[in-house]
Amino acid sequence: MQLLIVLSICILTMPFVAYSAGEPLSLSLNAAIKMAVEKNLDVRAELYNPAQFEAEINRNRSIYDPLLTLQTNFTDSTTTSASSVAGRANESVSYLLNSSVSRLFWTGATASVYFNNSYASTNSTLSTPNYWQTGLGASISQPLLKNSGRETTELAINVSRMSKFASMERFNFRLLATVSQVRNEYYKLHSLREEREVKKVSLELARKILADTQARVKAGVLPAMEILNAEFGAVSREKDLIDAERAVNDQVDVLKLLLQVNGNTGDLRTVDLPTRERFEVSEADGIRKAIGRPDIREQKHNLEITELQSRVFSNKTRPELALTASASLTGLDNTYQRNLDKAFTFDYPVWSIGLNFVYPLGNSAAENDYRKSRLKTEQIALQIRSLEEGAANDVRAAVRAITTGFKQIEVADRGRAFAEERLRSFIRKNEVGLATTKDVLDVENDLATSKSNQIKAVVAYTDALTRYWQVTGELLEREGIRIVESDADKLYSTIR
Repeated sequence: MQLLIVLSICILTMPFVAYSAGEPLSLSLNAAIKMAVEKNLDVRAELYNPAQFEAEINRNRSIYDPLLTLQTNFTDSTTTSASSVAGRANESVSYLLNSSVSRLFWTGATASVYFNNSYASTNSTLSTPNYWQTGLGASISQPLLKNSGRETTELAINVSRMSKFASMERFNFRLLATVSQVRNEYYKLHSLREEREVKKVSLELARKILADTQARVKAGVLPAMEILNAEFGAVSREKDLIDAERAVNDQVDVLKLLLQVNGNTGDLRTVDLPTRERFEVSEADGIRKAIGRPDIREQKHNLEITELQSRVFSNKTRPELALTASASLTGLDNTYQRNLDKAFTFDYPVWSIGLNFVYPLGNSAAENDYRKSRLKTEQIALQIRSLEEGAANDVRAAVRAITTGFKQIEVADRGRAFAEERLRSFIRKNEVGLATTKDVLDVENDLATSKSNQIKAVVAYTDALTRYWQVTGELLEREGIRIVESDADKLYSTIR
């Protein structure tokens, strides 16, 4: 009867959380997820990718930066020729100082403004052996076929921008996986602690059975062999408890690493319990949401990149036709000031307009670039289709896991109730000599197994819900996590 009372107390008063030596850190699930989002090293490292693409975008925008060119040159020469007077050399000195500013425009045109100055001095018999010459003008070259238009001009910029969007989706996918892992590891720690408590209760009961058996053997009621059975049962349960202790400590370290908790922090204590509430899911609704998962959105951004490249490579298969135009004011005189005055009187203008046409007699490079981009586009389209079909299959499997998991909870509850009643029955039989100590220990072991099954069933059901929200891509929204492009931009801005 004493043994039956102890058993009832152990069954009804099993604690949920075990405390470790030292100061424990109590964590709610939301707090654990927040710590992982902010501190997890893999998550933080992934955010550097979109930040790097932001740098690449700004780098590629530099094609529109004006280009200043300065050129200076001094030449002093002494030469002779057949037309020269016998014994006389041709001596000349020249100096030039040129400057220009050029810029690329989104149409593909390149425009420049220049200001050129030169000085020449010779010993020839020319009417003006020493003179200054100045030119102030502008020129433009506009492609009309190949390399024309904004898409072609800004290809590198747009590819970098789309790549940044794709990397943000990759970051979201990494974050989605990390939050899912945090939920699973959090409830796994809860499960292992509960199972450790089951092992403790089982060991206490085995020791009680051993003490009662020793007393009854001493009284001559039971044979001495029963003591060996009871001692074996107690030792086996002590080993199980040691293994359970190690499993809990290992899981604490796993969660600490995931959350980047200081190694000197004491034990981690879970506060939130896994849910037992029924969750209604719709396969069709889940599949619809799964199509918008981050990994699928990432591939769609990659598809946009290859489609853009295909259009640009198609443009590059055309022949080159460029419109060129220029206009300038010129001056020439033996002094620099009069030279400038003549240039700005508009009396000596120079202008030109023309077309440059280039037709490659073999354009295999551009044509194969275009073919390759088209093949890449079709490849990514197939990969997206494969991901969407895989996502639909993941949703169906997750829905089945939720349905099965909820049923398993009900079965595990009934199994534990039957095991408890069965143990009480065998204890009563043992007290009147109708069951051996080994029978009681075997039945108690069945009860411990049923308790573990009950704990695992509840956690497995919660994990199935986590998996469903992960494969549908809605887990981050459910946990109140929202990532925006500015998060990567802030990281980019902090680098100096």
